[in-house]
Amino acid sequence: MAGEDDRYRKIGGFDQDEVVDGYIIYSQAKDRVHFLNPTAAIVLELCTGVLTALEIAEVVQRTFSLPQTPIGPVRDCLATLLSEGLIETCGTS
Repeated sequence: MAGEDDRYRKIGGFDQDEVVDGYIIYSQAKDRVHFLNPTAAIVLELCTGVLTALEIAEVVQRTFSLPQTPIGPVRDCLATLLSEGLIETCGTS
């Protein structure tokens, strides 16, 4: 499970196309297509190895003017991106 202090970065080796409602990503290594909604696309782009999961959730909160930080949904999204091989962990703060 994704922890609040964990940092993540995108993994290379996949083709990424922006579409109206998010991203379509083709993973050559897994021969698999992924459809990311706009929120998941934002989370993926924030996986640069700099921000923690909590900081990513705070950016999502500001982006969508949410009343509270969506740490649970962002952790779930990060866990899915991780399990699908689109991101990797790169340490904690």
